Amino acid sequence: MSPCSYKGAPVPGSPPQVILHLKEKHSDPIAAQLPSSITTLNRFTVFLMHGQPVRRPYKGSCHCGATQYIVFLSFPHTLPPARVPRAESRTHQDFYRCNCTTCHKAGIFHMRLASAPDDFLLLKPLDPYSDLGDYTVYEKDLHFLFCKGCGMRCFTFMGKGEVADVDLAALGVGAGADSGSEKKARSKYGPAATATAGEKSMTKVWRPKKEGWVEGKKFGSYLSVNGYSVDAGQEGFDLREITEKKWVGYCDWLELHSEGSQGTRHDRPWEGGAY
Repeated sequence: MSPCSYKGAPVPGSPPQVILHLKEKHSDPIAAQLPSSITTLNRFTVFLMHGQPVRRPYKGSCHCGATQYIVFLSFPHTLPPARVPRAESRTHQDFYRCNCTTCHKAGIFHMRLASAPDDFLLLKPLDPYSDLGDYTVYEKDLHFLFCKGCGMRCFTFMGKGEVADVDLAALGVGAGADSGSEKKARSKYGPAATATAGEKSMTKVWRPKKEGWVEGKKFGSYLSVNGYSVDAGQEGFDLREITEKKWVGYCDWLELHSEGSQGTRHDRPWEGGAY
């Protein structure tokens, strides 16, 4: 699917958005004000010009390809509230770097999603707790999962997941995982693991279980996608831009600080951290 024909899903609750397609004509007032040459730009570029966030899918993987996933992100990014009340769950997208020894030494660029069950689809493997390596520290509650082949950490998880059939095309996603993953899914989960001949658009995925999911470590549900594992060359995702626009929060959770965290800031990392 070409970028110019992509129809991404708008951010829930966002204002009406202009949709420009090369193959369609529109009478939207914003489009009418643009030079004729602008109509040849893809939808995502036009929205960036008008500052309206667009939610769209991005593919990610480990280095050897044994782990593959789809993550939905919204750009331009909106900075989250300074501090979410402890009694409330997270409902916003957030990018941050942590200076604790675990995150720092593992090379993790945290991407917390607005809605983990809706914004993350693991294409392979379909049983991450069994098929991926699992590193835990301290309370042993967060699972720093990693590929057993190349060692890449694509995401950190806490909570319950589920295997489901989804229509990737309906979500604006192109091809799913390779056929090898589908064959493995069929043998592991039985005949129902893959779509029937009349449902070729359905793809087997693993995702956070929506029922009972309340985002936040204190609620027992946590997902952080490692931004360094998002595949390069995808329009709209640029780690340089995310850093240069100061969308990255720098958290202070270094174990050496006996007095506790000094909070989060966006100008520079705390001691022991990095840009």
